[in-house]
Amino acid sequence: MTEKKEKNTIVKRMMISVVAGFVVGFLCLMIKSHLVGTDSENVWNIIDAIFFQDITATTSIEGIGLFYIVGQLFMHALQMMIVPLVLCSLSLALCSLADPKRLGKIAGKTFVTYLSFYVVAAALAAAGAYFVKTMGWFDVHLPNQQAQELVTMEGYNPLVTVVNAVPSNIISAMSTNSSILSVCVFAIIVGLGLTHMGEKGDFLKKVLENMNEIVQMFLNFLINKTAPVAIFCMITRALAVYGIEYIAPTLVWIAATIVISLLLVCTIYPIGIFLSTGLNPIKFMKKAAKIGLFAAATNSSAATLPLNTKVCTQELGCTKEISSFVLPTGMTINMNGTTAMHMIAITFIGTAAGIDVKPSTLALAAFLSICTAVGTPAIPVAGTTMVYVVMMGLGFNTELCLIGYSLVLAMNYLPGMAVITLNVIGDAATNVIVNAREGVLDKDMYNS
Repeated sequence: MTEKKEKNTIVKRMMISVVAGFVVGFLCLMIKSHLVGTDSENVWNIIDAIFFQDITATTSIEGIGLFYIVGQLFMHALQMMIVPLVLCSLSLALCSLADPKRLGKIAGKTFVTYLSFYVVAAALAAAGAYFVKTMGWFDVHLPNQQAQELVTMEGYNPLVTVVNAVPSNIISAMSTNSSILSVCVFAIIVGLGLTHMGEKGDFLKKVLENMNEIVQMFLNFLINKTAPVAIFCMITRALAVYGIEYIAPTLVWIAATIVISLLLVCTIYPIGIFLSTGLNPIKFMKKAAKIGLFAAATNSSAATLPLNTKVCTQELGCTKEISSFVLPTGMTINMNGTTAMHMIAITFIGTAAGIDVKPSTLALAAFLSICTAVGTPAIPVAGTTMVYVVMMGLGFNTELCLIGYSLVLAMNYLPGMAVITLNVIGDAATNVIVNAREGVLDKDMYNS
């Protein structure tokens, strides 16, 4: 109850900051339109210098830029935690997955099924996001003076990514947020190495666990205490400086995330169950619907676990033994809804910032997203926090990208309800598939 109450408080703060940001931003926009081009233009210049000035674009102190400073400090604090977050969470996730006591046929089938859903969800979500992008619904038309600041990604051979994935110097790779793929590879090596070492690796594992706890504590503080203020400042400044151009694409991102997530729920899981087991997928969807509705209402995978277990064992014919492994494991590692959301968010952020998001860009984003989603820690708005990791891995670090990210972070609640539905029903679908493949599924109960 305390966790749910705290989450509701965070959501309320976020919503208040969003509403306040839009209200104040519109007021600033109205003041700007009335003052610019008149004899009182200096009044707006003073307001702009005090609150909105980009202090990095000047060679001397031409303004204070209070809102700019608050937004940048928040983003820099997120950047500071990216490398330790990925290294610790992904290494520890692999340690728990590869625990020899838990390995076996059941574990292997579970992980293969989860990974398959990851890949399919990422591919279909990327295709949906690319369609929205080609329709021009994510485009932002900025004034000429802002458009000149846009950057585009240079062309590159996607195979170079394979070579760069293995760093020649891990210290160098960890010193920059643009080499997240290399950090992911190193984290995988560390996680598998610790598993192979057994008890001899307990000391390093304990160090990683303590470091991971510190990272999560800091991110909790950052999201709970400072994010609402930072979001208010960034939204207000975005409206005051760039106008209302971002509003329509943000609404499209919300709608696209919800629609694509629900379409994936209604397609990939029924088809996956039918192809792998031959069972009637409609039976599954009817019984699993209550799991998705409960998850959307509570916005918590942990709170949904008891209901998921009950439905799987008492209605879908799964055994308690396999369910006790598959469902908790899925709650930890199965974030394919998060990966689907990442594909849409990255396409929105990049396109709105003037970057040509290509299929090769989305392929790399999918790989980064799957790696980070597997190790996503249990922190508030964890999925949208990890969007930032994928952004940095792709080099989406311009000011316009950060504006898009701040909107994704602020407006995540409604899309998050659809995303978590995709996650928890995926746990149930995987449970059914593993039980059926093991030959222990009660088909009479399933078909009842």
